[in-house]
Amino acid sequence: MNNVYIVLPVIIHMITAILCLLSWYSVNIQKVLSVIGNTAGLIVSIFLLKEVYTGPILTMQGGGWAAPFGITFVADTFSLLLVSLTCISSLAITLYSFGAVTRHRMKYGFFVIVHFLIMGLNGAFLTGDIFNMYVWFEIVIIASFVLMTLGGEKPQMEGAIKYVALNMLASTFFLTAIGILYGITGSLNMADLAQKLAAIENRGIVNITALMFFVGFGIKSAVFPLYFWLPSSYHTPPSTIAAIFGGLLTKVGVYALFRMFSLLFPMDNFMQNLMIIIAILTMLTGAIGAWSKINIRRMFSYLIVCHIGYFIAGLGMFTHAALMAAIFYLIHDIIIKTNIFLMAGIMYIMKRSFNLEELGSIH
Repeated sequence: MNNVYIVLPVIIHMITAILCLLSWYSVNIQKVLSVIGNTAGLIVSIFLLKEVYTGPILTMQGGGWAAPFGITFVADTFSLLLVSLTCISSLAITLYSFGAVTRHRMKYGFFVIVHFLIMGLNGAFLTGDIFNMYVWFEIVIIASFVLMTLGGEKPQMEGAIKYVALNMLASTFFLTAIGILYGITGSLNMADLAQKLAAIENRGIVNITALMFFVGFGIKSAVFPLYFWLPSSYHTPPSTIAAIFGGLLTKVGVYALFRMFSLLFPMDNFMQNLMIIIAILTMLTGAIGAWSKINIRRMFSYLIVCHIGYFIAGLGMFTHAALMAAIFYLIHDIIIKTNIFLMAGIMYIMKRSFNLEELGSIH
């Protein structure tokens, strides 16, 4: 099998986004292109998952540069499982949008931005280079910000400002940690970093770098105490867009945490205890927030926060059983969170409200 196929889930959505951009004045053509692109991406991702599940891990060196100097893409079972789930969610959301997103939003770039967002997510899952993970994260943030503000309503703008402000803070921690890593190892390739970090004698700077990665990805994942941006922003856009955010965006931060602390940084007692404490506080604040809300989308937003705590707890325990359980729950959570936001949109169409007190007797 030609390993260049690894990047097809990224390239397919990039080409689809460009074609939708060229079809700016025809919403109907954009719909067709979006369905074709999503279907092609899903078929390719499932094919790659099958190949990796029954064979070796696939790698590709961009531009022909040998590792660790070139841009590396790596496809293993974990990354391709998340790519496949992303493509499934994207196809479902696209089909749902035909009846739920206004033509005004479609006309001004809905499909274009969705495909750029999915491109960024797939790139983040498949990269084997930590700086390029940062680049893919920034593509995701830019695309999600545009989606969140699409329509220009006041609540959307308020939510988007909180969303971008905290994600910029997270990106600062992320980029600073990358700079420290490069300074002490001279490498950005993840597999190469795993070997070089183990040989670093100054464990203090390694542990500080690990903590900075945890803070950066923790903010992006919405862990305690910097979780408040999520319930303040995810309920503001239309349900179709909220489904993309609720099902996929926070999970890329969780994925990055699993990669960092299973590959690069050893889990010592301090980091394990810190993760477990943060996980418990994240679960409690998310649950209390959900109990206190009567707006179902705000409730669902707090449930996202609550359930992020389960992933962090599994990582903090760092046993084979705990990691497997967290990954299994991650698969479940992507599917469920996408669906509950889509169902909230259907309820709104039926009752014209997200308020639980006004949603009785749906039939």
